[in-house]
Amino acid sequence: MFYHLLYPLTDIISGFNVFKYISFRVGGAAVTALLVSFIIGPIVIKYMRKRGVVEEIRGDGPATHQTKAGTPTMGGLIILPAILIGTLFFARWDYPQVWVLIVATVWMGTVGFLDDWLKINKDKQGLIPRYKLIGQISLGTLIGLLLYFYPNIFSPEFAACNTKSTLPFFKNQFLDFAPFGLWFIFVLMSVIVITGTSNGVNLTDGQDGLAIGVVGIMAVGFTALAWITGHAVFAGYLNIIFLPGSGEIAVYCAAMIGASLGFLWFNAYPAQIFMGDTGALALGAGLGTSAILIKKELFLLMLGGILVVEALSVIMQRYYFKYTRRRFGVGRRIFRMAPIHHHFELIGWPESRVVTRIWIIGILLLFLTMTSFKVR
Repeated sequence: MFYHLLYPLTDIISGFNVFKYISFRVGGAAVTALLVSFIIGPIVIKYMRKRGVVEEIRGDGPATHQTKAGTPTMGGLIILPAILIGTLFFARWDYPQVWVLIVATVWMGTVGFLDDWLKINKDKQGLIPRYKLIGQISLGTLIGLLLYFYPNIFSPEFAACNTKSTLPFFKNQFLDFAPFGLWFIFVLMSVIVITGTSNGVNLTDGQDGLAIGVVGIMAVGFTALAWITGHAVFAGYLNIIFLPGSGEIAVYCAAMIGASLGFLWFNAYPAQIFMGDTGALALGAGLGTSAILIKKELFLLMLGGILVVEALSVIMQRYYFKYTRRRFGVGRRIFRMAPIHHHFELIGWPESRVVTRIWIIGILLLFLTMTSFKVR
């Protein structure tokens, strides 16, 4: 918004020229989202506590979590406005990438809101899992079809490589997700990325500050990736796909950084509010969509390694339990509890130690991701 309102006035007030630069708008989006979080955070917490919108803690989890009962939830109502305001204020509205990201964020934020609302007001189980999955699959399908059949609305450069993805550690090598024109493979990839990432964030959200810290670290990585992808000189030097307009995706990701830091202020141990599905599903969808738009889907496996491990721990636990129950009559477990962060708590690690060490691993994965551009 500021770019369209103020940059045209550069001839009158030369200082407005700063809105031309991605670096300024990235910083502006992050700071704005942070401030919005600080402003609305106490209001949302007070309102949720007053209305009794609080978390109910499972009885089969770590005993230390019972003290968290009564903590307000639906903290996504802090995160989403911060991201959207930061993005809308500082991104250029003439790039469709911005609107795809906003739609993805609002879409899954709405699905998460319905899930949280039903847990509190109607059914403690929340939204039926298949309905949540329908929301994720429909969003992934819509984005996949849009990018495959209408790539020219983004840019000619995007249209030339709309089904390709950059391979980490390989120079000038790309993976085509639609070989021989099989467009449904590309759409399936889009569905898997968005569904997997949104569920990954949701599963990681089980300890104070854990998920939002991991998301913030990933957002730093995608801010850098989007910035490089949208810069012709940097993209050429690193031999990656150059996509005009990707700098606006960096603005969105920077707003996510600011929102993550702002929410972490209230979500750090001991948490004053929990993220809930409202925030978790929206953040995951935003990260997944960003990866698709900058053709870095495979980098999610590195940068989002924490999400992958958290999701795999749940899948392994579930199917191993079913297999052993069929074979031996009694279900057995690989971990004391899944997702895996609960396992570490049950073996005696304090929650703060688990969270800090996972953050450290996330930062190491961020370094590995950035290094992969040169080690090729």
